[in-house]
This record gives sequence, structure tokens and C-alpha cells, in this order.
Amino acid sequence: MAEAMRIHRALARAGVASRRKAEELVAAGRVRVNGAVAITGQTVEPGRDEIIVDGKEISLPPLQTWVVLNKPSGVMTTASDPQGRRTVFDLVPPKLGLTYVGRLDYMTEGVLLLTTDGEAAHKLTHPSHEIERTYVATVRGNAAEAARIARGGVELDDGVVKPVAVAAHKLTRGLWELEITIVEGRTREVRRLCEALGLETERLVRTQFGPVKLGMLPSGKSRALSVKERDLIEAFAHGAAKREGKPVRKEIEKLKRDGGARRGATNAKRR
Repeated sequence: MAEAMRIHRALARAGVASRRKAEELVAAGRVRVNGAVAITGQTVEPGRDEIIVDGKEISLPPLQTWVVLNKPSGVMTTASDPQGRRTVFDLVPPKLGLTYVGRLDYMTEGVLLLTTDGEAAHKLTHPSHEIERTYVATVRGNAAEAARIARGGVELDDGVVKPVAVAAHKLTRGLWELEITIVEGRTREVRRLCEALGLETERLVRTQFGPVKLGMLPSGKSRALSVKERDLIEAFAHGAAKREGKPVRKEIEKLKRDGGARRGATNAKRR
């Protein structure tokens, strides 16, 4: 059975227009569903309902699978491991064509996206898309001073790292939580940043990738992305974020304000 969706979302997925522009097309009476003029907010089933815009029938690309896994420590981000260690594919339902979006190193935990959309996976990991990634590092050392230094940028062997945001929170004597948001995905970037700042990393958890939050997802478990998460992540991957600009980024900021990032950090501390 096809996935039912609002007409403006169906038009956006077909590449007709952004969701906002699609709503304008519907309001202007330029869209027909099964021969009748479409109305704002109408639900359709692509592949089953006939959708026509300005006299031309549209077709949708196949719906891609999107999954978020709470990767545990001690699991490889790879399809197979010569040493027989567990991989992320041992923890998610089998799906032909499923690939991971960027890597988390062997010991790093948290949000890892997997998708059947290989093109999107490639684009989302390219620095030009500036997808924000938030990590919570449990560290020893002067984290408050390290956070101050990091805000100005830190030189690593492959270039300067300047976090979008960084904050230090004291946990116990000598133990701190450093929350870092970056827009790149260089190899072991956060670990190397902490090392350059003179910090000893005891644990590292990615709590958010773009609009997708860790939330209360248990370690080693996965879930399908919500419709909103998938729409936003696909918008970034396929360029709609750049076309729509602030509306898409505002949706992500709203998701952040909903408290998912805070719940993710709290969940990370409890595990």
C-alpha cells in the first residue's frame, strides 16, 4: 500500500516545487486529483491517485528507507569486519541497498543514519551542505577553558576546526561534559579536537545529526525517521534547503527547541 501524504508534500517529492510553493499551486486551483480540483491539506496516495499539475500528470520517485540507529560503543560502522566484530548492520532490520550516512568510530556512540538513498548519503556527508552534528563528550581536564579556546578555532593536522557551538558542564570533581556542534565530518574530528585541547575523552556520544535527535532511543536500537525528519533531511540532501532557505532551517531549530537534544544528552548520561 502506498504511503498517504498531504498533496503539497507529494508535489515537493515529485520535484514540482517546494512545499511552500506547492501549497500556492493548490490554492490557485492548478492541481487536480483524480479529475477534481485539489484542496489545501488534501491527502493523496501516490501511485494510486492521479495527480495533475497544469494539465501534466506527475509521478513520484520511489520512497526511500531512512533509519536512525543509536550505535553502541564497540560496534563497527561498516558492512563487514574481517575480525568478526559486530557491525551496525547487525543491529538494524535487513534492507537491500541500505547504507550509512557518514561514520562513527568504533568507540563512539549515538545517532547514525542509514538509508537506501545513496545519493543523499553522499551529499549529507559533504562539507558544503553544512549539516550540523552535535556531540556530547565526557572528559577530564579543564573543559571550561577548553570550551573558551575552541570557540576561536583549533588547528588540527588537517586544518582548523571551529565549532558552531560549544559548552562545558561540570558533572563531578574532575569530570566534565563538553557539548560540541560542528558542520563537518572529518575522521575522529571531535576526539582529535578534545585531545588538542588537552582533554582526556572517556566517552563520546553523537546526540543529533541535522534534524534527527537521539531522544530516548535505547542503545543498540533503531527506528524509522518521522515524516517531518525525513522531509527535512531529504530537503538538505537534494538541495531544497538551499532553495527554501530559512523555512527549512527554522523547522530544524523548532525540533531542537522541542527538547529532543536535551533528552538525548540526559539519556546519554544515564546509560
